[in-house]
Amino acid sequence: MTKPSKLDDEARAELLSYLVVGQLVARARTGSWLRTDHRVELLNIWFNGNGAEADWLEGAYLSPLSEKVALDFAGRPNFADSASLAKLFTDGWRMDYRSPNVWNIRAACKDELKTG
Repeated sequence: MTKPSKLDDEARAELLSYLVVGQLVARARTGSWLRTDHRVELLNIWFNGNGAEADWLEGAYLSPLSEKVALDFAGRPNFADSASLAKLFTDGWRMDYRSPNVWNIRAACKDELKTG
């Protein structure tokens, strides 16, 4: 599948990071990855919160990548429980880009997007 072009590279990495954290939260709370409807909900939250637009291909491209990247973080202590994951956010589901853990996720997402 070719990369969709509606979002620039930075926005795509930010969105993928958001989905990865969503995956980690779901796994910590339920033991499972996000269901498709929850992925779509997170995509809509991010698009609306950032004034961004994209077509369904953007989500179709990024959703499976989010699980792949999240798997790399799932076993680490700072990413395995809800209390630790809550620290990745500021007010109301906005990621805290001052957090080193968020930067680590974002770096992994950028790498995945370059190679994926």
